[in-house]
Amino acid sequence: MSTTQSERLRGLLEPLVSAKNLDLEEVEVSRAGRRRVLRIVVDSDDGVDLDECAELSRTISTTLDETDAMGEDEYQLEVTSPGAERPLTEHRHYVRAVGRLARFQLPEGELVARILAVDDEGLDVEVPGVKGRKPTARRLEFAQIAKARVELEFSRKDKKEEEA
Repeated sequence: MSTTQSERLRGLLEPLVSAKNLDLEEVEVSRAGRRRVLRIVVDSDDGVDLDECAELSRTISTTLDETDAMGEDEYQLEVTSPGAERPLTEHRHYVRAVGRLARFQLPEGELVARILAVDDEGLDVEVPGVKGRKPTARRLEFAQIAKARVELEFSRKDKKEEEA
């Protein structure tokens, strides 16, 4: 997909997504056999449910049919949320991940820690203790972080269980 088409699609879709109080995270066109797949990733501070994705998909589909943004070739439209192990690339992603465990790529190596707070310069994290040791607090500046991704947790107790 050319940069011009990508910019055109983003420009066309951004107002539709914003009108639903969602953020347009990604616009991706790929090939699947003879047809193309247009994948739209959206998110919000409260997450995105299936009904919101379906409603937005109908709106986007109608708009794409009315314009020539996708050309004449067949395509499949997918509207989705970022998923459980989403990459953290924007400030708002870190804010939405407060309380979650994340994997960070830092100059000194990899770090897995829970995000406690986020401000304009970086974030405060809690590094889990190993073998009965207490967790430790650490400050990460955004400039230090090469990559970050939310980690999936299967056995985390919720707040009510921890307080009991």
